[in-house]
Amino acid sequence: MAHYFVGDIQGCFTELELLLQKVGFNPSIDELWAVGDLVARGPDSLATLRYLKSLDNSAKLVLGNHDLHLLAVQGKLKSANPMDKLNELLAADDIKILIDWLREQPLAQYLPEHNIVMTHAGVPPQWDLARLKIEAEQVSQALKRSDYLESLIANMYINGPVHWHEDLIGIERHRYCINALTRMRYLHLDGSLEFNCKLPPQENHDAKLKPWFSFDSLTSEKIKVFGHWAALMGETHVERTQALDTACCWGKHLTLWQVENNEKITQTNINSR
Repeated sequence: MAHYFVGDIQGCFTELELLLQKVGFNPSIDELWAVGDLVARGPDSLATLRYLKSLDNSAKLVLGNHDLHLLAVQGKLKSANPMDKLNELLAADDIKILIDWLREQPLAQYLPEHNIVMTHAGVPPQWDLARLKIEAEQVSQALKRSDYLESLIANMYINGPVHWHEDLIGIERHRYCINALTRMRYLHLDGSLEFNCKLPPQENHDAKLKPWFSFDSLTSEKIKVFGHWAALMGETHVERTQALDTACCWGKHLTLWQVENNEKITQTNINSR
């Protein structure tokens, strides 16, 4: 059995297929772990979701910010961004089935035999594994409610609160979790969330900002696998982190990390050849 972790697919289904062919992925015995942002900027979000859903228990996913935004667009709370190329998906006969399946997916996954935590954007350094599981599960339960659009999705498009504290309640607590797990890149020196800077660390000259993975963390003994930050191009220079977003949808490549032999395999965007 092999565990494969794949970076932000973003609808680049052909590249995903080619990548899985390269490694001989067998869903009968192997598992595919996807770091979120399954849909958007690539050309085939519909095929991507249908394929991942078809894998059943062989696929382990987390939701990214684009996946949550899809829920808002399909629920008519937000307009689709033309750059997201979602028209075919939104018009599909099985869109409701796919949306309900997405709502069942978590914001965090843990692979105990390899001590790996997977989220879309990262893990707040103030959280240990137990806190991560609790907070992510509370958001998952809110997503499964029949009124998830009104109670959760409609209220997630706010940047605050930026500070974690245990007396947060209700939507504010959920929003902090969503923002941290699906949008986080940099933190201020006091550990609060920052949402504007997307530069890679070597190009960021603001000494008051540090990448979230550069902080002392309560999950420092875990291997943290994440995507979201394409500008990193897979490099953190920090032990026990695996950054897998390598900007396939922007013409770069899709990255697969095979855990057992610690090997990374890539597939170049087919339109950039």
